[in-house]
Amino acid sequence: MSTPIIDRIKKEIENLQTNTTAEEIGVVISVGDGIAEIEGLTNAQMMEMVIFEEGEKASLTETISSEKALFGLILNLEEDTVKVVVLGESNLVKEGMRVRRTGKLLSVPVGAGIVGRVVNALGEPIDGKGAIKTDRDMPIERVAYGVMDRSSVNEPIHTGIKAIDSMIPIGRGQRELIIGDRGTGKTTIAIDTIINQKYEPKEKRPICIYVAIGQKRSKTASIMAKLEEAGALEYTTIVATSAAEASPLLFLAPFAGAAIGEYFMEQGKDVVVVFDDLSKHAVAYRQMSLLLRRPPGREAYPGDIFYLHSRLLERSAKLSKELGGGSITALPIIETQEGDVSAYIPTNVISITDGQIFLETDLFNKGIRPALNVGISVSRVGSSAQTKAMKKVAGKIRLELAQFRELEAFMQFASDLDDDTKKRIDSGRKYVELLKQKQNDPMPFYKQVVSIYAANNGLFDNAAPSNVSKMETEFLSFIGRDRKEILDTIETGRELTDEVVEKLNTSMADFKESHAHFYNVVAK
Repeated sequence: MSTPIIDRIKKEIENLQTNTTAEEIGVVISVGDGIAEIEGLTNAQMMEMVIFEEGEKASLTETISSEKALFGLILNLEEDTVKVVVLGESNLVKEGMRVRRTGKLLSVPVGAGIVGRVVNALGEPIDGKGAIKTDRDMPIERVAYGVMDRSSVNEPIHTGIKAIDSMIPIGRGQRELIIGDRGTGKTTIAIDTIINQKYEPKEKRPICIYVAIGQKRSKTASIMAKLEEAGALEYTTIVATSAAEASPLLFLAPFAGAAIGEYFMEQGKDVVVVFDDLSKHAVAYRQMSLLLRRPPGREAYPGDIFYLHSRLLERSAKLSKELGGGSITALPIIETQEGDVSAYIPTNVISITDGQIFLETDLFNKGIRPALNVGISVSRVGSSAQTKAMKKVAGKIRLELAQFRELEAFMQFASDLDDDTKKRIDSGRKYVELLKQKQNDPMPFYKQVVSIYAANNGLFDNAAPSNVSKMETEFLSFIGRDRKEILDTIETGRELTDEVVEKLNTSMADFKESHAHFYNVVAK
């Protein structure tokens, strides 16, 4: 179908390309909802950046050198046209506007200077601290490393959360999903993990990247303030997109986070990337795909929604020694509706990741925080990602808690319980109290080992469950004050030697003697 305006545009394209060399210039033939349809870019590539002219009088050369350049990203290659999502204010794009190929796939600038900063999905600083000195550009989309380039996951990422480090250990290079309803503490676990890295030796401390996908700006600002207050911002980069931004920027944010992570991984460093959250990412991608007229599938999500998240999360890896031994640990977050883990996006991401931390609303409302459901939560790397010291003490906890949950359900129907059952229930309650932790108060692994060893070996016997938290705090301060060598030995050696065990047993006996007031309650 030929109309005067289309004929005029085609004539303009011919005029623009009369003397074409390597570069190509096209013209916008339609624009709406942040999507521009462009004719004339016959050699365009998928995921290539294009640049829009600034105005009728501005030349494209001036536009490219301008700081206010308006970019687009090619996402649909059609028979005669390409469809481009506008990365910025789409109302500035008009029909008949000229567009030039850049010949570059979408990339983000990376460098050591990006650590400690807040950037947007295109890697531009948004924290008001000036320009970032960068070394090079990293492509947003890359093929993940193959099996032969990887090595086994055998070093832990300590979250500082007793329940996770003891029962659901996370390894460097693993992908561990954090899943649960809204307001159950998913982001808190991720932020605590970032804060806890300050306890790692400087040479082994991972660089952390927190990707906020469509979050409120106030939430991102409060997370930044928490990290700064805890002294964790110096090794953390925040990639922030707000709910007010266009869906293409929300779609790009996690890929930008992964690209920044890969830059450090290739230097042999360890990286932790938090994607908060991929439910919003899937919704942004659905919105963008529907505007691009891609066919909708289940729940109106495009058919490649699984591939979207799998190609993102596959980029986390533990590289072989030949490639420097760096790693990216991915902590994606998924929000469920009413605890429904069998919904479309949750099942997709569960099947991509190497385990999940499932947070339950009922436990959260009971005051058990973190609200970890031990039955559903799992780490497919397991004890390979634990220190020898933690491995030695953690085995008993999961069994004790599993038995307690079973007996707790049975207890509602039984009026008379035998002594053995009462003892198990009392022990289970004490473990539940022990694993409770305050927000933004992670515990270094060597203190966790001491705490769990003490629980396994009777420190809390004949004490009320309500006193467990206070006793643990006092016992750890007693060890830190009078027996600090125990903590130092576990921290450096990462083992629980016979000598350390003997010192711990002596310390427990001394503590019981000096804190007899805790033990005047007999378990009922």
